[in-house]
Amino acid sequence: MAVTLETSARNAACNGIVDLVDAGAAAGTLEFQTSGGTEVATLTFTDPAFGNSATGVATASAITSDTSATGGTTTKAVFKDSDAAAVLTCSVTASGGGGDITLAGGTVIGAGATVAVSSLTVTVPAS
Repeated sequence: MAVTLETSARNAACNGIVDLVDAGAAAGTLEFQTSGGTEVATLTFTDPAFGNSATGVATASAITSDTSATGGTTTKAVFKDSDAAAVLTCSVTASGGGGDITLAGGTVIGAGATVAVSSLTVTVPAS
C-alpha cells in the first residue's frame, strides 16, 4: 500500500517547511550556488516569504532581485533563514532542463549581473 498524504497534512508539512525561511529577525534569502557551494547570487525574500499553503503548494511573496551577482555557474539554490541556516536545497537548470528552479537566461551568471525570480512555489505532493 502506498502512502497518501491528505490535503490537511500536505498543507501542514508545506507551511512548516516554508515558515522556517522566516526564522530569525529579518527576511530569508534564496542563494544560488555552484556545485561546490560557492555563492553566485543572493536574492532576498519578503518577510514572510510565503503565503499559506493550499493543496500542498505555498507561493512565494515578492523576491528582491540581486542586482550585482558575484557570478559563476549555478547548479543549486539554497533557501536560508535570516541567520543563514539552510532550510531547503534544490536543483537549478536553464529553461527546459527540468530542474527544480529554471533560469530563463541560463545557469552561467556574469559578475555584476542581475538575477531575478518572477515566481516560486514549494510543493508537498500527495504521495
